Amino acid sequence: MTELFKLNLLCVALGGLLLTGCGDAETTIVEQDPVESPGDDHDHGGEHGHDHGDEHGIASGRLAVTDASTNQTTIFDLEESSSLDTFSLMYEGSRLSASADYRYVAITNRNEGRVGFIDGGLWQEDHGDHMHPYSEPPMMSDYELFGERPTHLVGHDGQLAIFFDGNADAGLPASVQVITDTDIANESAEVPTLTYNNNMHGVALPKGEHLFSTIRRADTDSSSNSKTLPDQVGVYHLHDAEYELEQTLETVCPDLHGAAQNHDYVAFGCSDGVMIAHQHNADFESVKVDNIDGLNDLRIGNLYGHEDSGTFMGVASSHGSGEATLVAIDPQANEMELLNWGNAEDASPVSYTFSNNGEHFLILDDQGFLTILHGHMEGDHMHWEVESRLDITEEDVADMPEDASFSMTVAQNGHYAFVADPIAQHVLTVNLEEATIEGDMELEFVPGRLIWLGIKAEEDAHEH
Repeated sequence: MTELFKLNLLCVALGGLLLTGCGDAETTIVEQDPVESPGDDHDHGGEHGHDHGDEHGIASGRLAVTDASTNQTTIFDLEESSSLDTFSLMYEGSRLSASADYRYVAITNRNEGRVGFIDGGLWQEDHGDHMHPYSEPPMMSDYELFGERPTHLVGHDGQLAIFFDGNADAGLPASVQVITDTDIANESAEVPTLTYNNNMHGVALPKGEHLFSTIRRADTDSSSNSKTLPDQVGVYHLHDAEYELEQTLETVCPDLHGAAQNHDYVAFGCSDGVMIAHQHNADFESVKVDNIDGLNDLRIGNLYGHEDSGTFMGVASSHGSGEATLVAIDPQANEMELLNWGNAEDASPVSYTFSNNGEHFLILDDQGFLTILHGHMEGDHMHWEVESRLDITEEDVADMPEDASFSMTVAQNGHYAFVADPIAQHVLTVNLEEATIEGDMELEFVPGRLIWLGIKAEEDAHEH
């Protein structure tokens, strides 16, 4: 169920920020005046009254940066390298992520059972013969979703699936709500929903009218060691705003955790391998890619995929340990191989992501290095190898502020990554194609998480 709830949030304007280029010279940038709103009447003021192109950061997008030491998030205009607004979040411990089409920051608070949103201010709408871009000041949305213990948020092709784990002690079952950016903008009172009859620590992947979502069997039947973890996946179909079970995949996936998808396949991490599913005629088929010896009995608990990449990346690690083993999974060949990313022995990954076009996979480690891997075909197989490695800090990593770490995000409209260095208190702009640092945005606070917001580039066709 959803409700409209006025978030009692304080919007605090930031003063000037110190911004520098890659050199030593510093320039004081004064906060820009708010972007003029186009108004409710959609008056185009001639041919086009709204902002286009590079105006107000439409071309570059915006960046949401959390303050690691406070409960605040600042939205920056990447075109002007200036702060637009700062927002104080209501609840401590909130986690931030991007909405499905990157217009909004989703604010998830598991303990409070709430998901709120900050409007980044950049979006587009279909005007028939063209897609019309809009640029407005960022603002806190009044819209909010409610459910018991929202945990995993997965976006794909314009849809965002929010999995609520439920609460056994309170007798509250797990559920899934699927929303679009349009739902948030329109403050939709009803959104597609799936409600279970038990609780679980699960995950759901939206795929058009279907939803791949986990199933927790009775403890006596479950193959999971931790019984709150599901071990099966159901294929649900949307009917009248509710998802109905259409098929239960045959492959069992004990201790299921982690999920990803690309154009053709969905993948789920299991204690004994990775379950792969895809549509075959009117039904869905599933297989298990068994763990390889190089994992040393570690389970793959996190998976990464991209619409235009034929490879899934898996991360296996022991609970509470920074050490990780990475693998590349080929869903078409049902094969898994160790991923050699050439890390130093004392380096542990802190962040992973695909580039916007899926051609690169990025690994940021706690020693301050950004490793860029590129995939290329060797015969019938995709092979990933290190293309370049960038040292993104000149500081001593021993000086990392308490509870802080390096973090990154990627632009969805170009070959750029943004890396936050909490020690130096700045955000670097990395050109992934050139493997160079092109910008350096100084901050007046210790950066935490980064989220790119803006208008995603549309590909002419999917490449596999």
